[in-house]
Amino acid sequence: MKRILCPLLLAGLLAVACTKTECPQEKLTANDARIDEIIAQMTLEEKVEMLHSKTNMSSAGVERLGIADIRYADGPFGIREEGVPNGFQSAGWTLDSATYFPTGSALAATWSEDLAYKYGTGMGKEARLRGKDVILGPAVNIQRLPVGGRTYEYLSEDPILSAALALYYTKGVQDQGTAVCIKHFAVNNQETSRGSVDVQIDERTLREIYLKPFERAIKEGGAMSVMPAYNKVNGDYCSENEHLLNEILRGEWGFKGMTVSDWGGTHSTMGAMLHGLNVQMTGSNYLGQPVIDSIAAGKLTEEMVDEKVRQILRVRLAVEAVPDDVANTQMTSQPESQRIAREVAEKSIVLLKNEGILPIKADVKKIAVIGQNAVLKTQSGGMGAGVKALYEITPLQGIRARAGKDIEVSYAPGYKNFPGRRWGPAPAEPDPLEATAIDEPADPALLAEAVALAKEADLVIFFGGTNKSIETEGSDRKDIKLPCGQEEIVQALYAANPNLATVLISGGPTDLQVLEPVSPAIVQGWWNGTEGGTALAKVLFGDIAPSGKLPFTFPAKLEDSPAYALGNFPGNSAGGDLFTLMFRPDVLKMTPAERQALIDALPKPVSEYTERFYVGYRWFDTKGVKPKYAFGHGLSYVTFAYGQPKAKVAGDKVKVTFLLANEGTMDADEVVQLYVRRIGSAVEWPDKELKAFRRVSLKAGEHRKVTLEIPLDELRYWNGTKNTWELEHGKLQLLLGAASDDIRRTAEITI
Repeated sequence: MKRILCPLLLAGLLAVACTKTECPQEKLTANDARIDEIIAQMTLEEKVEMLHSKTNMSSAGVERLGIADIRYADGPFGIREEGVPNGFQSAGWTLDSATYFPTGSALAATWSEDLAYKYGTGMGKEARLRGKDVILGPAVNIQRLPVGGRTYEYLSEDPILSAALALYYTKGVQDQGTAVCIKHFAVNNQETSRGSVDVQIDERTLREIYLKPFERAIKEGGAMSVMPAYNKVNGDYCSENEHLLNEILRGEWGFKGMTVSDWGGTHSTMGAMLHGLNVQMTGSNYLGQPVIDSIAAGKLTEEMVDEKVRQILRVRLAVEAVPDDVANTQMTSQPESQRIAREVAEKSIVLLKNEGILPIKADVKKIAVIGQNAVLKTQSGGMGAGVKALYEITPLQGIRARAGKDIEVSYAPGYKNFPGRRWGPAPAEPDPLEATAIDEPADPALLAEAVALAKEADLVIFFGGTNKSIETEGSDRKDIKLPCGQEEIVQALYAANPNLATVLISGGPTDLQVLEPVSPAIVQGWWNGTEGGTALAKVLFGDIAPSGKLPFTFPAKLEDSPAYALGNFPGNSAGGDLFTLMFRPDVLKMTPAERQALIDALPKPVSEYTERFYVGYRWFDTKGVKPKYAFGHGLSYVTFAYGQPKAKVAGDKVKVTFLLANEGTMDADEVVQLYVRRIGSAVEWPDKELKAFRRVSLKAGEHRKVTLEIPLDELRYWNGTKNTWELEHGKLQLLLGAASDDIRRTAEITI
């Protein structure tokens, strides 16, 4: 049963939520007096026109009153190229090539609020150049599943890390005059049956894990718009979920902006109107004429429409419209953004393992680069957000440019590439380097060529991992195994030449049970954007020390992860994808009637989150399951020494101070991590939880005092019986270290 919050109670909650002058959401109300004047001049028809799409990437303003349309930009890691007005096909423009920023998991691997802010500024500026008002991002859902199709787009398995980066990304974008549309609200953690799955989740887990990134971006960052997710939560679609949209978002958090449905994610007129949706994307079959008809029938009131229009106009007037004669007059991708993309890429690269192979030694004169992931571009592919990048430097290009004339760099493809479902026209001739199946064995001829090069080289660099067709919006991976015979290839390469480093190019974790024993060095290289190849080469050659840390756990095997261990995924979730069925007839080649029949027949599975708050490392640590590489793991070319921490409660915060020293001979960054363990608690908790972190830059031999702070509010738990946040008093063990499984120092404190 839907819970309907009465208007007087809602008003009271809003007043409580944002009475402080520092509340960023209050900035959206600055133009309310003017907005009331505008609404008074509008006809009902004009108001309703604002509640649904005008084109595929815009919703209507009111031209006669000087209110511009709202224009949306797809892509949280690069401003998507211009499409045709009512589709996703390219419009064929020449100035819409954008900067391809590292994807979400790469940004999260930097563990840097500063870089998240810079990233946001680059995105915000390029959106302005394109005349866009709202970026459909950041995407901040928790990475619950190692196989998740959008793991690359999301940030982390941890809410504290995700929330910090979401906050600063939001600030960066909106400081440039562009609004964010933070997504997907909420608990959108699988692509399998995402358009119909009903997530069953307890309130404590919802609050402590899955809502945290949204909460900080909205309450502290002032996020102006929110995109409800496709899925249901506890029985109700997110686009008409009273608990999420009215009680929490607008009530408790004081959200003043607008909500925009995901494309095809609106499901009813009354549900959307009564339970918190502002704009239907795309179409008008729910928030168009049916709204007018419902008012005439006495089911809705014009005052309800006025309130939705008021929330939309708050965003419209807070974001200055870019005139048509100013927008799209220069190239979208700008040098400043390209520099930001390179810096993020440099600091995202994670050194998982190193037995002295890296950095590349001065006596290396022949390098054999093996694997198609060294040359494949990752700016686009699969279904969903992509970037028409102005340029993209591949790993092979980066290595060759850095190697110069004195080092011979040879290349062999090694394995075939699995193309997945095609989202564009098929090639005229079959590609001999394309596999017909994801588990196709190694090709003997390609393997022989690769081994021959390896035998002649001083160093072999094997590029493995996935691609943008394997990890893609609209579907989850069946497993995390390396595709197309990569395990067989790396074993043969190691047998031919043990001086071997593996670079994994992927958005999410992969199964390394076979690869790890035959790889003396392993680097996680991500989908690292326009300057990814340059950044990777600088790390491999030792121009900079690697400093990325894993934002999620690499399980030893998929079955160790919580949703699989408990049998919660995939369940009875077979079926097509709602977005694909509704918006990609060019790909599906179906008649409208055939597509509608499939939409009507979509399964309605239930996804039970019985692991509760034991997500990611919380599960592995509490259950004593050893991962392949732990959350927060990442090596360097130097060693860091951690001094004994001093901890105290100061006002409303726990402060921890310690000395950090760079004991190496090169400048380097360390990401220090502070976890909390409860001692003698009467409340159920995971073994430990991340509560603070900081990226610290130290010159060779430098030591520095570092202070980490934990707000006491972040130590609270959600009391489901009392339906409120509570702080449990007692002893805390503070765990200071370089990863969740690499704790260097401890301290105790009582709160």
